[in-house]
Amino acid sequence: MLASIYGAIVLGLLYALMALGVYITFRILDFPDLTVDGSFVTGGAICATMISNGYNPYLATLAGFAGGVIAGICTGLLHTKGKINGLLAGILMMIALYSINIRIMGSPNVSLLNIKTVVSPLLDEKIGVYIAVAGVAVLLIKALLDLFLHTDLGLALRATGDNARMIRSFGANTDRTKILGIGLSNGLVALSGALLAQHGGYTDVNMGVGMIVIGLASVIIGEAIFGMRRVWIATLAVVVGSIVYRIVYALALRVEWFDSSDLKLITAVLVIIALVIPQVRRAMKQKSVARKRTLELLGQSAGKGGRA
Repeated sequence: MLASIYGAIVLGLLYALMALGVYITFRILDFPDLTVDGSFVTGGAICATMISNGYNPYLATLAGFAGGVIAGICTGLLHTKGKINGLLAGILMMIALYSINIRIMGSPNVSLLNIKTVVSPLLDEKIGVYIAVAGVAVLLIKALLDLFLHTDLGLALRATGDNARMIRSFGANTDRTKILGIGLSNGLVALSGALLAQHGGYTDVNMGVGMIVIGLASVIIGEAIFGMRRVWIATLAVVVGSIVYRIVYALALRVEWFDSSDLKLITAVLVIIALVIPQVRRAMKQKSVARKRTLELLGQSAGKGGRA
């Protein structure tokens, strides 16, 4: 049981980078970007191919990040300059990336077994060391993202998602901020794919299927736990949501009547629960406020009647 939970925490931290990327498009830009399913594989494909050909693992990981940024920029250009609907632009890029990823790898999958990678030293250490190093790395990237979102460019990015018309009236180029945001988002997604490919010892052209749903689940679960009052709290919630999601998934798979093929069902149920709980809380709070207000009005009416 503990081994499953520790393993889930490691995976949750690695997937947290992908969830942070989804947070940028889903919450900050309010952009339904389905490029994620393709760019996740792109990061793993570039990284695995370069490592298997003798390149430095750290350079390969950065190259995977860059590949995701380029994929996101292409989606942004299709949407802003090509005037293609955002959802359709993401779908088109996701489809294109399927063939591009196979071209990059030269085959449907690439093995990294017995090859030195970024995570190889950690695989030989105790799981606690792996979790600590991965946690520090993820929190560092989260902190850098928080700092960026508080710069002038980051504030323009956030304002674009809130009210694009208003920010354009101040002279900001919303097309550029959208392209930047989508590119950064897919860069983080690809970075997650590159690290997970090294963690698992392989990359496969189908490993990105359903990533957008997992990312959304992490974002929504985190928001259900922490809320989204400030940026640094929201990004922390995404990281925690990713870890919670993997732990719940790992525990669910230990139930006898669940199979690994039930991942999508488990994910859908978790997302539904995470979406419904805040609505129920809000409805209960509104009823409570309305009840208190009614009692206050009745008390005031009774007081006036007594004076009369």
